[in-house]
Parts: sequence; structure tokens; C-alpha cells
Amino acid sequence: MRFFRLLNIIFVVLRFGLDEFLLAHERTSWLLRPLNWLLFFRDTSRPRAERLRLALETLGPIFVKFGQLLSTRRDLIPTDIADELAKLQDQVPPFPSAQAVAILEEAYGKKLGEVFAEFDETPIASASVAQVHFAVLPDGREVAVKILRPGISRVIGHDVALLDICAGLIEYWWEDGKRLKPKLVVAEFNKYLHDELDLMREAASCSQLRRNFIDARLLLVPEVYWDWCSETVMVMERMQGIPIGQIAALRKAGIDLRKLAANGVEIFYTQVFRDGFFHADMHPGNILVALDGRYVAMDFGIMGTLTTTDKNYLAQNFIAFFNRDYKRVAELHIESGWAPADTRVDEFEAAIRSVCDPIFDKPLREVSFGRVLLRLFQTSRRFGIEIQPQLVLLQKTLLNVEGLGLQLDPELDLWKTAKPWLERWMSEQVGWRGFIKALRAEAPRYAMLLPQLPRLLHQRLNEDLAGQAGPMLREMIIQQKKRNAWLSAITLLLGTALLFAGYAYFA
Repeated sequence: MRFFRLLNIIFVVLRFGLDEFLLAHERTSWLLRPLNWLLFFRDTSRPRAERLRLALETLGPIFVKFGQLLSTRRDLIPTDIADELAKLQDQVPPFPSAQAVAILEEAYGKKLGEVFAEFDETPIASASVAQVHFAVLPDGREVAVKILRPGISRVIGHDVALLDICAGLIEYWWEDGKRLKPKLVVAEFNKYLHDELDLMREAASCSQLRRNFIDARLLLVPEVYWDWCSETVMVMERMQGIPIGQIAALRKAGIDLRKLAANGVEIFYTQVFRDGFFHADMHPGNILVALDGRYVAMDFGIMGTLTTTDKNYLAQNFIAFFNRDYKRVAELHIESGWAPADTRVDEFEAAIRSVCDPIFDKPLREVSFGRVLLRLFQTSRRFGIEIQPQLVLLQKTLLNVEGLGLQLDPELDLWKTAKPWLERWMSEQVGWRGFIKALRAEAPRYAMLLPQLPRLLHQRLNEDLAGQAGPMLREMIIQQKKRNAWLSAITLLLGTALLFAGYAYFA
């Protein structure tokens, strides 16, 4: 089955003329002409960007998600391709409405008219894994109904299996394979993809994010209506807003784009460092902007989490980076185990400085992230830095955030916007505020533990005394047994001697 899927991928690549991209390098460009002669029957008259989009749609969800990520990186890809790939964010061809109705009626076990007062059979948005319809509940609440694509689990399973095979080959044949941990990265990706196929899990993620931003100062999150949710259907509050990718519409509505860009950075860092729980699919198709300028989050299928240890190391890395303390960045990489323990700090520091110093004090539009990423990759390879699979989603999300910032405000200085927030957060974590916060968090445990301390201390002392007395008692018993043995032997000897003496006397 995997072999046939691989053949299908190759067929789609050739059918849509994507060899134009694959063989564009000057070393291989000579192959294009003979390949075009060989495949003279295919139609490559459409623009290259459109052909790329259609090929990704044909290949399925994983490839669509790759296109969605690329669409936000206008600093890395040509404008025509970025514009066309942006259609993958919410304009993937929908599955038939009859199938959508059938899925709903199977999930609810009743006719659609008995569940919703109104249901619009024309989808308002269609993505790689699901599509969304508007509806009205019997009590009049307007809702958005998300329905999982039929058969999507099987398609994703085949694609992930192929990725795993490719990762295994990379790990075995490429000298950098073990360091990059491609199989672990694929396993991490697979875990999040399968989470996305369970809409009950997505509903729970939405609910958690809503609780985290309950003050709704920067971010609005829809309410989940649990009574209408299942593994294949999710029903949530219908949200209003302008898609964040429609820059002209945002300007017309009077939205301050510079403030919007800065708020996006703050939302990202709040999710990552305050909560350790973040929206990991932040492409423009999943974000609306309310008329008052607040963000509206949509689509909660892929969420990332970080441990407290990861958060602390990342925050310290960011702050050291913002302060241009490259020695501390190098030390943190070694302390966390991301770089080998025998790495020379001074050499690593110099390498990081050569990559990072040129991009400081520049707006996003002047930073060539392609060149920066290449230099970072070369540096990590030179010093044997291992890829951290748990951070792959975070890196993907950071790319999305930077891409959005570039569209909203090309003059945005990502570093200066983030630095004050991170410094404040670190102060709250490790300063006196952090101590008081931790004390408050632990207070209920202390309240329960303090009354028990005398009893627990007494128990412990008794255990220690028993532990010490045990060996002493055993030694005393052993010594006593030895004495008893000697006494028995002496008594036997004395008795025998007396017996012989008496016999001699009477004889």
C-alpha cells in the first residue's frame, strides 16, 4: 500500500509539472527539456503557482499543511506562489454536502431538522481535515459546525507511514541523520495529526484556551457547546470578524495594523511561556480580527505543550539572545543537553554571534530568514546540536507568527516587541514575585501538611529506631546462641568427666 502511495505521489508531481521546481537548480536544469519531451502529453499551461497548489490539494492533508506553512513565508518564497498557496488556508475543495448531512445524522442518531433549527448546507470554510457549516440551535444560538472529512484517517495514516520510511532512510544514510532525529520528528508530527482527527479532543483544547484567555483582552476564543459534540462533529459559538489575511479590509475597518502585529507577538509569548499551551496552527485562515481589533482564534486541532523545564530554558535563551549575551546562549544549550557537554563555550559563542548580530535592529522586511536559517543549520551541524522533537511545533508556530507580522507590519521589530514581555515574565517566575506566586500555589498543600508534621516526624523517628534496633537485636541473638552452644559443650564435658570419675571410684 505504501509503495502504491509513493507511486501516486510521483505521478502527481509529474502530472502537474512540479519537476520544474525540483530540477530548477543549475546542476539539474538540463534534465527539464528531455523530461518535457518524454511527457509531451501533460498540460502545463497553467501558472506554476496554481499547478503547485492543485498538486498539494490532490496529494492530501499533510501536503496541504505544508503549503499552508509556506504561504505565510513571503520572505522565503516568490509572491505569486505565496498568493496562490494562501488559498489552501480555507479554500480546499469541500466534500459533498450530502456526505456532511449523513455524518451529522449518524453522529446524532436523528434527522438533521431535529437537531438544528437551521443548517446551511453550503460550507463557509473547507480545510484539509474538516469543513465548517453555519447553523442555528433550537434555542436560537448561532453556531459553527465543524465536520471531519470522511476517510481522512486512512489517507493520513498512509502518508505518515511514507514519511516514517523516508525519515528512516535519512537517519541511516545521511551523516546528520541521527543528530536531526527525523523519525522522532515524524512521530511527534503523527501524534498531533491524530489528535486533530478527534474533534472531542479539539473541543477540549478550544475550551482550555478559552479559560486561559478568559479576560479576552487580546484574544477571543469561541465557546464549545458540548451537548452537540462528538469525535466527528464539533459545535461552537459562531464568531464574527475579518480574516487577518485581508489587509485592505482591515485598513478599511480602521484597524491599527501596527498594534495588531505587536499584539500577535504578545499573544504568542503569553501562550508559550505563561501557559505552556499554544495554538500551533496559526496561519491566516485560522485567525479573524474583531472590529475592535482583538484577535479571534479558530481551529484548535493542533495545539502545542511545553514542560516547565523547556519553558525556563527557552525564556532564558530568548532573553540572553535579546541582550546579545551569546556566551549565556551557548552555556544554556550545553546545560540543557541540546549541545554536547564537551562543546567549547567560546567557539560556540563566536559562531552564534556571527549568525545573530547581523539581524539585530532591523525590521522584519530587511531580514533574510532563508539565509539566517541556513547559517543556523550550518552552526548546529558544526557543533553537533541535536534537534528537540518537542520543540518542532513551537518552531513551526514561530515561523507562522513571523510571517503574519511581516504581512501586517513590515517595520515590526520582533525582538524589541518581545523583550520587555519576556523580561517581565522571567521576573515573575524567578524573582520575589515568582517566590510569592509559588508560595500561594503551594499554600493548600502546606495547610494540609503542617498539622500532620508531628505525627509524621514521630513515625519517622520510630522507623529509624526500629531500623537501628533490628540489626543490634539480631547480633545479640547470634551471640547468645554462640554462648548457649559453648555452655552446652562445657556441660557435656563436665558430665562425662564426672561419670568416669564415679565409675573409677566405685570400681
